[in-house]
Amino acid sequence: MSNRPNPFDGLDELFDRLNRQIETAAQSWESQVDNRSQLDLSMGGSATSIDLADEGDEFVVTVDVPGYESEDLELRLVGRRLAVSGERERDREVGGEDENYIRRERTTKSFSRQLRLPEPVDDEAVQASVNNGILTVRLPKQEPSDEARSIDIG
Repeated sequence: MSNRPNPFDGLDELFDRLNRQIETAAQSWESQVDNRSQLDLSMGGSATSIDLADEGDEFVVTVDVPGYESEDLELRLVGRRLAVSGERERDREVGGEDENYIRRERTTKSFSRQLRLPEPVDDEAVQASVNNGILTVRLPKQEPSDEARSIDIG
């Protein structure tokens, strides 16, 4: 018999190390979920950062969207839930054919974030703009109605 090393000798140590790393990641993920803002309805981590500010008469949402154009983004407001999503596809025209690339890391990217607004907003007056990779959404708060309404008793 030959004195070749057994390729499976280090597997137990490798599996133990991998198991410890997975447990550490799971504990970290659980603490992030526990600390997640109740306003954020997004699942999982996202490279896209989002801020919600209360500026008195309106809420202002800012979202980091580097490399996205306004036509790559979609905003939806349903009740008090704002959904922001974007998809950016790799431009095959730039630089010619794929075989011309020495290194190609820029690929199709997409994100989806949702958050629940603390108060109702006037959906007719919402404004959004993209400038230098930052999406800004202005959501004027809905004025409380002072009108008296009759309520039928059934």
